[in-house]
Amino acid sequence: MNLQTDVCIVGGGPAGALLGYLMAKKGISTIVVERTSGNEREFRGEHINAETEAILKEHQLFDKIEALGLLKMKKVQYINGRHIVKTITPTTEDHVGIHIPQPHFLRAVSNEAARFPNFQLLVNTTVTGVVQDDQGHYTGVKAKQDGEEINIASKIVVGTDGRYSTVRKLAGIAASEESHGYDVLWAKIPAPADWEPSTKMVLANGHQLALFTQTGGMIQIGWNIPEGTFNSLRKQPLEPFLEPLLTSFPELESTVREQIQSWKNFVCLKVFSSNADTWVKNGLIILGDAAHTMTPTAAIGINCAIKDAHVLAPILEQALNAGDFSETRLKEFELVRRVEIEQQQEMQFEKEEAFIENFLEVVGN
Repeated sequence: MNLQTDVCIVGGGPAGALLGYLMAKKGISTIVVERTSGNEREFRGEHINAETEAILKEHQLFDKIEALGLLKMKKVQYINGRHIVKTITPTTEDHVGIHIPQPHFLRAVSNEAARFPNFQLLVNTTVTGVVQDDQGHYTGVKAKQDGEEINIASKIVVGTDGRYSTVRKLAGIAASEESHGYDVLWAKIPAPADWEPSTKMVLANGHQLALFTQTGGMIQIGWNIPEGTFNSLRKQPLEPFLEPLLTSFPELESTVREQIQSWKNFVCLKVFSSNADTWVKNGLIILGDAAHTMTPTAAIGINCAIKDAHVLAPILEQALNAGDFSETRLKEFELVRRVEIEQQQEMQFEKEEAFIENFLEVVGN
């Protein structure tokens, strides 16, 4: 199969879906290539901030997503053991963050994009190569769908395919990684009926935990563990690991014991931050985690990726109108975004190093 388009986006997550919609809305032919079926992908960052909310409202997407279901957080709490030491409540907004299930986000945005005849979404499609012309400009990708080879010719290739980006690797773009000294174990449990939508940061017996209320009556729980220790940890009894959580939230005990019965009930996220040496080449751009992996701290990863797509869309439109897909022209995107991303990555390090201060300062008063 041979296809042709103006923009080929590899990766159909939030950033890829949003960029595809924004391109199609401008009348630009766009193909989004997604290796999965597009169904729910567990344990992705799903909390958006006020800036991302404003972006979605600007593009008339927020109401579409809200109709499918979202949840506004009423407070952020810092809890030492069982003692609440700090509570943050909304000021100008009616929330301190919003949980949007990724399937709801993707369904709403993809449905809007599908209204345009110049938009195409290819699911269950894996990119196997990138194509260059004699001058080294990227001019498309090679892919496979159900065993069939697909050649997609495009003026610009965009990689929004995550922290282990295939596009970045195929384009020979190096990325520097920084360890943060910890990984995160995730698990989900049903929330009690009276559980208020909130984010709870917990320090319990020296252990760092986070509890995020989610749409659909669930709580997502994250445990910080020393980097690279999950394999050894899972050989030990589960009970001591759960004890800090149950000490801080005895009301969750029956649910936790019912839902978390073995180490198989956890998903381990390897935590690191990274920044690619360059985000652009002639005819090619990477963004989101493909360009700059964020850690779970402050839940900003999805917000950074969505802002990337928002910022990139008009730059791509101008480049296509000018017929200039050179690295020099596309570099504008990186120049606009890199400084802020690096500042946010530095902020994540600072927040991680100062995490305990959120508890000790108040407790000491």
